[in-house]
Amino acid sequence: MEEDTGPGPSGADGSRAASPPRTESPFGESAPERCRGSPGTVYLVGAGPGDPDLLTVRARSLIETADVILHDALVRSAMIESLPHRAEIVDVGKRVEYKTPQSEINDLLVEYAEADNAVVRLKGGDPFVFGRGGEEAQHLTDHGIPFGIVPGVSSVIAAPGVAGIPLTHRNVSSRFTVITGHETPDKAESALDWDAISAAVESGGTLVILMGVRTLERNVTALGERGVDGGKPVALVQKATWDDQHVVEGTLETIVDRVEEADVSPPATAVIGDVAEIRDDIDAQLTPFEPV
Repeated sequence: MEEDTGPGPSGADGSRAASPPRTESPFGESAPERCRGSPGTVYLVGAGPGDPDLLTVRARSLIETADVILHDALVRSAMIESLPHRAEIVDVGKRVEYKTPQSEINDLLVEYAEADNAVVRLKGGDPFVFGRGGEEAQHLTDHGIPFGIVPGVSSVIAAPGVAGIPLTHRNVSSRFTVITGHETPDKAESALDWDAISAAVESGGTLVILMGVRTLERNVTALGERGVDGGKPVALVQKATWDDQHVVEGTLETIVDRVEEADVSPPATAVIGDVAEIRDDIDAQLTPFEPV
């Protein structure tokens, strides 16, 4: 999902993982001029939840006319394999074993753009949803680098969607709240109002937690301590649209144990609320998403 935590790089010294073999695509040659990358410009592009079929048309055009593509750890190997041969591919993922410093990524964007390259910063999900796109846009502005923004299909919507969970339903939920599973550790205090979040969930609202596998128990406990019913439905969608997509269902009281039993790993999206039960109503006729 939007902030990347995935498999580690191949080098023990923190070197970036080698890119998979890529295949040439003719799409870039036919891309309209307005969708082609311009020299000296950076494009903050949303890659969606991971499957190449869920890229927007503009995103694909920019990718296939770029000189340099810097991608994060949430971009599936299938998508990397589809990147054009002509582009230099740079893996700048933030992983458990090695996290590429954001300052290094910022500097690379400026460096490549100043060398007159058309640069695509390919980010899982949407660049502005827990994707640090705002930070990169500010850095580029500070250095006088022109940039464009290409929204992506956020995992906030995509993960529940492919799992058959509507975030809203007029008979069940009329609102949803989105939070990050882990805030930046250098914050003086949490920006999350758990009292308000809990009240919203208990009153029928939907809560979506991105990047919340490792902090699931803490988040579930916070809700329970503030009065959310232990029987409230919960679903965790692991690696939505990937080959190993998996959905674990439970309640506020049981979901932690079930996730541990299923050995769920990031990236995963948690959905807490009554809408999670709708999946059971429609799953028999839901055609599974077929990844590339």
